Amino acid sequence: MKTWLAQWLGEWSETLLFGVQVLLILLAGFLLQRLVARGLTRVATRYHMPGELLLPLRGALRWLIMGSALLLALEHLGVSAGVLWAALSGFVAVAAVAFFAVWSVLSNLFCAVLIFTITPFRLGDRVEVLEAADKPGAKGRVIAINLLYTTLEEDAEAATGALVQIPNSLFFQKVVRRWRGTEPLPSTSHNET
Repeated sequence: MKTWLAQWLGEWSETLLFGVQVLLILLAGFLLQRLVARGLTRVATRYHMPGELLLPLRGALRWLIMGSALLLALEHLGVSAGVLWAALSGFVAVAAVAFFAVWSVLSNLFCAVLIFTITPFRLGDRVEVLEAADKPGAKGRVIAINLLYTTLEEDAEAATGALVQIPNSLFFQKVVRRWRGTEPLPSTSHNET
């Protein structure tokens, strides 16, 4: 029995030692981040630090310590730090381009959530989105609000009966006039004398 175990360990001893070293690196990182978190909690209690400051600081240090431990373990496995850095920076660059590509859609989605929760206007209200203080903009009765845009039915005085779709983000970038429910809109035409 001893000879078989000794022979098996002889063949796998280097791999087993390698795996144990990697696990020890990760365990040391975990223990270090726990120790730092406890130390931060004690410092915060002693100096009456607000929780709003402690929570992000603890999270940032946790990611830094565990990320460093993971990089050290991968370096121990033979993965070059330069290759990892190149892959990470490439991923971040692609994510940034994708984020900017969908920024207007995300902005409209977030503004839709704000419209539904804050309710600056409701279905049936009459609104006008002003281009500038002296220029009239789109005006009509709100007939639909969805995640990307708000649909207005133009007023009868416009004589077109057209539907105007306004991106939700514009309601937070421009000045908006609102009349509740079915109140008539004041006339914006000026009498010339």
